[in-house]
Amino acid sequence: MHMASDDAVRATNDDAAQCKRFAVEKGYWQDPFITLLTQRSQNKHAPEISRGYYARVMAMRTLLQKFIKMTDGNCQVVNLGAGFDTTYWLFKSNGIKAKSFVEMDFPTVTAKKCFFVRKGEALLNAIASDEEDIQISKSEIHGQDYHLVSANLRDIKEVERKLHDCHVDKSLPTVFIAECVLVYVDSDKTKVLLNWITENFTSALFLNYEQVNMQDKFGEVMIENLKQRDCSLPGVSACASLQSQKIRFTDTGWEAADGMEMTNIYKSLPHADVHRVEKLEFMDERELLDQLFSHYCIVWAWKDPNNIGLGSIDLT
Repeated sequence: MHMASDDAVRATNDDAAQCKRFAVEKGYWQDPFITLLTQRSQNKHAPEISRGYYARVMAMRTLLQKFIKMTDGNCQVVNLGAGFDTTYWLFKSNGIKAKSFVEMDFPTVTAKKCFFVRKGEALLNAIASDEEDIQISKSEIHGQDYHLVSANLRDIKEVERKLHDCHVDKSLPTVFIAECVLVYVDSDKTKVLLNWITENFTSALFLNYEQVNMQDKFGEVMIENLKQRDCSLPGVSACASLQSQKIRFTDTGWEAADGMEMTNIYKSLPHADVHRVEKLEFMDERELLDQLFSHYCIVWAWKDPNNIGLGSIDLT
C-alpha cells in the first residue's frame, strides 16, 4: 500500500468517529466521551448508517464485556487500529476494568488522540492513578492501565516492541480487537500477525468486525467507492464469506472461530432497546439497512488451552 492509500485509511477513522458522534447525539447510545475526541460532523448521516454503528458498538461491547467478566478483569485488551475509540473510558466509568487497555494505530492518529486527551480533563483524569505517573509524548501515552502507542500492523517487530513497552504479559488472557482494520492490510501480513499472537499468548480471544459477502454486486460497488477515495482493500479476499473469515483464524493457529452476519446480530440485540432505537429516526425502507447488515460481520476466534471458557463467548 502506498502513502496516499495510508492517508485514505486514516481518513476512515475520522469518518467513523464522526458517524459515532452523530449517532450518540441522536440518542442511539450514551457516550459522554466521544465529544471530547472528535469534532461534530458538518454532514447529516442517513439513519441506516447510525443504526449500523449502533449494532456494531453494542455487539462489540457485549463480547468484550463478557470476556472481561469471564476473566474477573485479570486480562488485557489490545485494540488494533483503535482510532478514537472511547471504550476504555466508558468501561472504566461503569466500573468495568481490565488490568490493561492498549490502543495501537498510525502515529498521525495517535498524535491527534494524545492532543485530545491532554485537552480533555475527563479523559486525562481517568488515566491518572496515585501509583504511577502518566507519560505523554507527542504520539504515545503510558498510564497504569491505559497505553496508546503508534505502530504499523504490517511490521510485526514494531508491534511486538510496542506491546513490550506497554508491559503486556503474554501469560494473561488477552483479547485483540480489530474493526475494519485487517481489510486494509495485505493478507500475508495479517497471517503473520495472527500467527504471532497464537504463538506468543497463552490464552487469547480475537474480535474482528469487518466486511463479508464481498463478492456480490453490492460488495463490488463498495470496493469501487473506496477505490475512488484512494482506499484499496488488500485484505478483502478473507471477506468473501463468513467461512473465509473464520478460516483466516483456524489457518493461523487459533483453536476455533465463530461468527455472525450483522443481520443476525441485530436480531439478537436486546429487543426493548432496538425498539427504542427504531423510533429515533424515520427510515423510508429497510432495503439499504438489510444490504449493509448482510455485508458486515463479527467473527471471534479463540485459543484457550486452560479452558477458561473463551469458546463459550457469544452474543446470545
